[in-house]
Amino acid sequence: MGKSFFVTTPIYYINDVPHIGHVYATFAADILARYHRQKGDETFFLTGTDENSQKTVIAAKKVGKDIVPYTDELAAKWQGIWKKLGVSNDDFIRTTEDRHKKVVAEIFEKIHKNGDLYKGRYEGLYCVGHEAFLKEDDLDEQGRCPDHQAKPDHIVEENYFFKLSRYQDKLIQHFKNNLTFVEPKERYNEIFNFIKSGLQDISVTRQTQKWGIQAPKIAKQIIYVWFDALINYISANPKKWPADVHIIGKDILRFHAVIWPAMLISAGYPLPKKIFAHGFFTIGGQKISKSLGNAVEPVKIADEYGIDALRYFLFKEFPFGNDGDFSFERLEEVYNADLANGLGNLVARVTKLCETADLLVDQNVSKPKPDPSFTFAVENLKFQEALSFIWSKITKADQLIDQTKPWELIKKDNQKAAQVITSLIEQIREIKAYLVPFLPETAEKIEKQFKGPKIRSGVPLFPRIS
Repeated sequence: MGKSFFVTTPIYYINDVPHIGHVYATFAADILARYHRQKGDETFFLTGTDENSQKTVIAAKKVGKDIVPYTDELAAKWQGIWKKLGVSNDDFIRTTEDRHKKVVAEIFEKIHKNGDLYKGRYEGLYCVGHEAFLKEDDLDEQGRCPDHQAKPDHIVEENYFFKLSRYQDKLIQHFKNNLTFVEPKERYNEIFNFIKSGLQDISVTRQTQKWGIQAPKIAKQIIYVWFDALINYISANPKKWPADVHIIGKDILRFHAVIWPAMLISAGYPLPKKIFAHGFFTIGGQKISKSLGNAVEPVKIADEYGIDALRYFLFKEFPFGNDGDFSFERLEEVYNADLANGLGNLVARVTKLCETADLLVDQNVSKPKPDPSFTFAVENLKFQEALSFIWSKITKADQLIDQTKPWELIKKDNQKAAQVITSLIEQIREIKAYLVPFLPETAEKIEKQFKGPKIRSGVPLFPRIS
């Protein structure tokens, strides 16, 4: 019997359709979910949409639609895109759902009863792009948010505040006791230093906003979108909590690694086991962003190159956690070198040899014992290392073909040729097993082609791009 495993993506803003950064995080969670299912673990993979933000209201107005039908339409699009891209999520939570609102109200009241909410006056800068309050030193020289290139709004409101400062010492202790709570290590150090520098109480309701979840038993106060959105990780299925891994972008790390743990401690919930912050993609050195108008459309890439080609490129090209520069030229180079000339060519060579030798193969395929280095790489989100391990197996199989020349052995020593080809079949079946979390469609094609009893050539897995 396997263990349980619970992985989440960020809860995505719904003011547009997914771009490549959203797909990156979602594919990463999908890799972990598929890996743990393959191990036999009881796996729960959660994604969803954050619909209670001011950005949603602005986006709906921009296209001349009422907010409710707009959110319904966008949520359906997101779910459709994840399905089209082969994402294997077990649940999709919307923050406008009753199940979410119920748990948000419960947690808000628990925190209130614990004495961690108080009424106060907020005056400061609010970035709608981040849905976050900023300080003067967060802005660039022109007084703009550096990520969204827009000046934040100046807001004066009476709000309710969360006593975040009360949890500074507890968070420091948790970080000291859990050195992998936030990864990669540089993100851990960043957040740990931020906490040690001193935490300030934060506003967790909005007085002027009308769209969102009403604060329970408090008139004319809407719960702050981040306070509401973070609770999705519990509200989707409270019995599954705590999460084993939150996969997020580094721009929302403070919400997840500072505010969220403090909220959980206050409300009496266990903390997530790991928060992993991936890097940003750039195009020509500029961050990919819907608000900057340079978003890369993942569905178009998948339609042209294939879903698995996109998955492979994203995790082969960049160590997960680092920033990377996206390039279509580099995508095609990697596609031809590693997929068409590498994996695809190996499968084509071996199927042709099987055909020529007219070999009958055993259909009872034993499950290969996982390699410790591969297991360590995947479970520690070192996806690039895991793929390098798989491609070393592909190289080894190619070398066996080049060294033994089985096409010549077939003419001279059929028995020896059969031994070599059988060994190659076993190696490809092993490669297939390792590919399951990363290239699931390709793994399925290989499994069908190498099932036996006779193996035949087929359509190229990755037709070369000229």
